[in-house]
Amino acid sequence: MISLKKFLDSDQADDRPAHKIDGDLTAFAAIGAYRSALAEMGNCSLEACPGLGSALKEALDQLGRKLLTDVDCATLRMAECGVRDQLKGWGQQTARHYLQKSDEVKDLLIVMARMAESVGDRDERCAGQIKAVTATLTEIASLEDLTEIRASIVRSAEDLKSSIDRMASEGKAAMDLLRVQVSTYQTKLENAEQLAFRDALTGIRNRLCIERHIERQIAEGALFCVAVVDIDSFKQVNDEYGHLIGDEILIQFSKELSSACRTNDLVGRWGGDEFIVVLDGSFDEAAAQSARVSKWVCGNYTIERKPVPLKLKINASIGVAESVPGETMQELLARADSAMYGQKGKKPSSSLDR
Repeated sequence: MISLKKFLDSDQADDRPAHKIDGDLTAFAAIGAYRSALAEMGNCSLEACPGLGSALKEALDQLGRKLLTDVDCATLRMAECGVRDQLKGWGQQTARHYLQKSDEVKDLLIVMARMAESVGDRDERCAGQIKAVTATLTEIASLEDLTEIRASIVRSAEDLKSSIDRMASEGKAAMDLLRVQVSTYQTKLENAEQLAFRDALTGIRNRLCIERHIERQIAEGALFCVAVVDIDSFKQVNDEYGHLIGDEILIQFSKELSSACRTNDLVGRWGGDEFIVVLDGSFDEAAAQSARVSKWVCGNYTIERKPVPLKLKINASIGVAESVPGETMQELLARADSAMYGQKGKKPSSSLDR
């Protein structure tokens, strides 16, 4: 990071062409460190605010990918401005997000406090009424006329019953209202949690959700597999048609992938053009299911645009790995990723079919 800044601030930086930067080992190392820092910032944003972190991570990943080839000073400065704008926007959104959540919790606490206060006031009123009935009963005990005693007892019993009925009615109404209020806030919190586990672009599960599920499966000692799904030549789609077309491909592909998988499979986007599927069962079962998925998701995709729709043939590589006792999530994913790249390496050099 420091070397990159020194390089940009040097007198020769503005006139140095791209290939000179590539040949400068110090600048090359600095750019690599800068890209690593961008990737780590994206990962940290997912942990700090899952609901908003995925969008920032994707934006930072895109900026990092732009620094892979043809790097010149203009590209570096554009990346620097882009990072600054992304972090500033994400910081503002995150602040508003947590402010809204804190306001919702405050509102719920206020509702519960007011409800407790109303219950206390009700009980105090009822206690006063019961105290009055008790005093009346004490007075009745001193009477000698049986007729008057009977009439007083009847009136006191009616007053007592009325007080108890009122207490029960008010208590039920208060509890019903409290249940409605708590249920409303519970729904809001559940919706917020759902958003936190959804990919901002495709709407399927995000990386955080997939990681938590895998860690839970490992902790429980479950028999399961993970499949890493990578779209072939996706960078070529972005380069030839732009990121908007690439985003539409990712959206359509995620829908097809979800449709092809079983209801008990967990489908998520890992990042960029990579997807993850967590499958219950052995390797043989997962491999057979992955073969069916591959046939389903690979094929022709149509992007609606003017003047004529764009038709592309999309292929994907899938690598499967079965969980092993004592293995970490990172080790399991690394094996699945290696299997995916092994399958990709067996294919001929791919290009877009139109």
